[in-house]
Amino acid sequence: MKQIDFLAIGDIVVDAFIRLKDASVHCNIKKEDCELCMPFGEKIPFEFAEVVTAVGNGPNAAVSAARLGLNSASMCDIGNDLNGSDCVASLKKNGVSTKFVSKHKNKKTNYHYVLWYEDERTILVKHEDFGYKFSAPRKNPRWVYITSLGAESLPYQLEIANWLQKNPDIKVAFQPGTFQMNVGFEKLLAFYKRSEVFFCNVEEAKRILKSESSDTKELMKGIHSLGPKNVVITDGPKGAYAFDGNRNWFMPPYPDPKPPYERTGAGDAFASTFTVALALGKPISEALMWGPINSMSVVQNIGAQKGLLSREKLEEFLKNAPEGYSAKEI
Repeated sequence: MKQIDFLAIGDIVVDAFIRLKDASVHCNIKKEDCELCMPFGEKIPFEFAEVVTAVGNGPNAAVSAARLGLNSASMCDIGNDLNGSDCVASLKKNGVSTKFVSKHKNKKTNYHYVLWYEDERTILVKHEDFGYKFSAPRKNPRWVYITSLGAESLPYQLEIANWLQKNPDIKVAFQPGTFQMNVGFEKLLAFYKRSEVFFCNVEEAKRILKSESSDTKELMKGIHSLGPKNVVITDGPKGAYAFDGNRNWFMPPYPDPKPPYERTGAGDAFASTFTVALALGKPISEALMWGPINSMSVVQNIGAQKGLLSREKLEEFLKNAPEGYSAKEI
């Protein structure tokens, strides 16, 4: 059996996008802590709906890696239903191995609703309790990408951590999801300590560290102290930052060819593409240049996967990047 280059472990989801037109957004004076507001107790018209299968942080990363040329697989759980079958078919269509997909009788595949207004979205989530059970691959993958899993998955994650501890040859990327951050870094410290690279955004870093500071250097240093070899913190359209324990970098975003259409999956595209670059032997400074290109492409489309690029297309964007598009030490 050919070795897996990139094994993404994380929940798979069907996303139903609902394009709203009768809504408003209210933010505080700093344009933060925004809330989506709609009339209560009324019938609200919407523009259209579109269902996207086989998404979620893990599957998005697996598809990203496959498009960029790696031998990629997704480890996830589905129900014994049509949505689950559609997810498997979609992964296969995208060149992702499904040999680590577990099907559960009398369970439904995760199904989320995405309330999409202008270029942002609010996602209504419900993670099924699959009674996760870990079965180690017979042949170790080169990289494991660990990301969003349901609230009932802690024992499962600890099994994975134990397997990784026994197999130091496997490189680990960790992009925690909401529930993984909610349990606190202490319970998942094994993942932090095993991470070759760790990803989160500024607000998530503040939540993990229980910090009020928005200073990216301070946040990266705090995350680094938990164990990751390299820390990457994104700050939306402002750019991204990286820290290897000695050096700090800042990377500006890749210019959008037109205003973003829908932002779901931008973070997944960045983190997975950065990881793929490392897996291909690229240095951090170059990996930082790869990530924003896939993010830029993804936000021009509906859903997290349609805009993911092939390596040829990504390198074409890189070749035609504007002057000044490079990682700078700060």
